[in-house]
Amino acid sequence: MEIDCNIDEFEGKRMTVAALKATSEALTTFKLVVPKEHARMRLDLFLVESLPEFSRSRIQQLIHAGFVRLNGAITRPHQSVRTGDNIEVTEPPPTTIETRPEAIPLQILFEDDDLIVINKPAAMTVHPGAGHREHTLVNALLYHCRTLSGIGGKERPGIVHRLDKETSGCLVAAKNDVAHRELSKQFAARSVDKIYLALVAGKLRKQTGVIEEKIGRHPVHRQRMSVASSRGRTAKTEYRVLLSNEQASLMECKLHSGRTHQIRVHLHHLGHPVLGDKIYALRFTKNFPRQMLHAWKLGFRHPRTGEWKNFEAPLPDDFKQAIAAMGLQLADYETTDN
Repeated sequence: MEIDCNIDEFEGKRMTVAALKATSEALTTFKLVVPKEHARMRLDLFLVESLPEFSRSRIQQLIHAGFVRLNGAITRPHQSVRTGDNIEVTEPPPTTIETRPEAIPLQILFEDDDLIVINKPAAMTVHPGAGHREHTLVNALLYHCRTLSGIGGKERPGIVHRLDKETSGCLVAAKNDVAHRELSKQFAARSVDKIYLALVAGKLRKQTGVIEEKIGRHPVHRQRMSVASSRGRTAKTEYRVLLSNEQASLMECKLHSGRTHQIRVHLHHLGHPVLGDKIYALRFTKNFPRQMLHAWKLGFRHPRTGEWKNFEAPLPDDFKQAIAAMGLQLADYETTDN
């Protein structure tokens, strides 16, 4: 199937295209011409703006795999576009899922024909990768769900966003490609509400604040992220202290962007690292089973109905025990909050 139109013409065809692509096994090709007002933009950013049903990461995957051609040639994500450039984006059919289903219990917060929201336990990896082919959330979802979207490929079916292995809490997965694209669009547009609870070292001077520091790969330690990276990308974390003493603070963190390790990096930069974090706060790990970070609340528009949905994942026992061990009384916050 081939879609040949400029950006303005394409606006009215998006929903039809999404529905067709969800049921088609053929290749889908989009042909775009760069207008004057988009000249000098990065190619990947131009395509994200022009084709919002694709996430930026998906666009970059397609570019690296050779499915995007600029004036007939294979190109790179950071290539600048010029007025009149011809761009072809070809989306291959969904890859057959090969990961093995496993009967792993799931704590389901919501489920319908389009999506499933779960409270992911700590110590569960979201999708298979090097060194962990089994016992992941994807293995559990494949067993529980009759269908999952194929956009993520063999190893990431249904996965719209991720949580670190040691982070517990709310995570949504898509059961079909239409839902996956619409949810990805919301995550890319930063219109999803993502609120975390973090137990951190020390007492903050300010009860509320905003951290706006760019985040990129650490220049020396490549498994870490850093605010000191010369290629950092804009990141914003809003926080509010819920409970505190001289030893520790329980914080609510709202993400306004979605960078790798964002909360952990920003709080480390603030001087109050997440307790139990083995990468950014090794000296605060001794008495904690994992990093004390919980994806508490998640809100987004339902991909089919457009209704706003809010979800909340109860705190796991290990998190409650860590709060108590630091001399904080969770009941004090719950009483005040209510």
